[in-house]
Amino acid sequence: MINPHRALFPCLDQMIKGNPLVYLDNAATTLKPQVVIDQITHHYSKMTANVHRGVHTLSTEATAQYEATRTLVKEFINASSEKEIIFTKGTTESINLVAQSLTSGKFLSPGDEILVSRMEHHSNIVPWQLILERSGAKLIEIPITQNGDIDQEAFLQLLGPKTKMMAVTHVSNSLGTVNPIKKMIAAAKSHGALTLIDAAQSIAHTPIDVQDLNVDFFCFSGHKMYGPTGIGILYGKEELLDKMPPYQGGGAMIKTVSFEKTTFNDLPEKFEAGTPHISGAICLKSAIEFIQNIGFEEIARIENNLTNMALAELRQIKKLRLIGNPEKRACVISFFIDGAHPHDVGTLLDQQGVAIRTGHHCTAPLMDFYGIPATCRASFAIYNDESDVEKFLVALHKSLELL
Repeated sequence: MINPHRALFPCLDQMIKGNPLVYLDNAATTLKPQVVIDQITHHYSKMTANVHRGVHTLSTEATAQYEATRTLVKEFINASSEKEIIFTKGTTESINLVAQSLTSGKFLSPGDEILVSRMEHHSNIVPWQLILERSGAKLIEIPITQNGDIDQEAFLQLLGPKTKMMAVTHVSNSLGTVNPIKKMIAAAKSHGALTLIDAAQSIAHTPIDVQDLNVDFFCFSGHKMYGPTGIGILYGKEELLDKMPPYQGGGAMIKTVSFEKTTFNDLPEKFEAGTPHISGAICLKSAIEFIQNIGFEEIARIENNLTNMALAELRQIKKLRLIGNPEKRACVISFFIDGAHPHDVGTLLDQQGVAIRTGHHCTAPLMDFYGIPATCRASFAIYNDESDVEKFLVALHKSLELL
């Protein structure tokens, strides 16, 4: 059955090396629906203006649309206030903002421990490493099981009076593991630790309620949820953001400036220095509304069906090793072909119009854990259908014959 959502994505209407495009690289970035593309075009053709700085019509209209997105994001993740929604470039900048600001604000002391899991994206490892020398804190690895789940018993044993921050991914971008973040947040907070969740891989696939999670910081990117690149969100509890110093200095994040002293603006502007990605923020609203109109129940139905279909067939292929068998999996599948480098597999699939991701997926410590240099990764989205899976499998078998 043809997926009715496919027609909403113009990028799919093209040939790649003589074959219809099969796009299975959604964990890297999603394609954009026409409604988002139209909004981008409308913004730059009809309402280009800076925000928060002008009294003329275009500026006031742009400001209203920009702030309307903030309000929608607040509702989308059930934050308690628009002040808790900070616009950033993406998940990476959101995590860096928290790490740098906590250090500057003396939230971290020598000997404090920051817990991250073995499956983290580099964006949830490197920002913490950058502040270790300045803060005197230590980065502690939460181990994982061979199946690709966080070792919950080991995690609980690592928690203690020195634990200052637990920062983990909601969904692994390499394995598809869905971590029990609510339970982990509660455990960390019982020891007085702050908590941060990287939701880059979950935000477009499952409903989120930050108040129910009781999480302190929650980060995600627009481009993985059918929105533009270069725009993302940091959610932070208002009482924490109020105490944290600004991450960057410049226009908009100040109240007064003199050569003697600068006073900073209130939330959320305190963390939004300079001219923001205005079109990105405005178009993020269209992307969120697009997700809401389809509904998470429909999204889960499509993605779970395709994931299960692909897994069942991949398990039948000799020399193919699935990497990770988590207790709960999102729509991400990583595999390794014995005797073949993932890049070669990916290149042969591309020759047949099938786009997957190959590499370490910015999770080098995870690849080291499994003793492999890289994997092939297929990931699904709402515009994929069973014919995509079938074409992928046919192309994969043909590639294996060539290899």
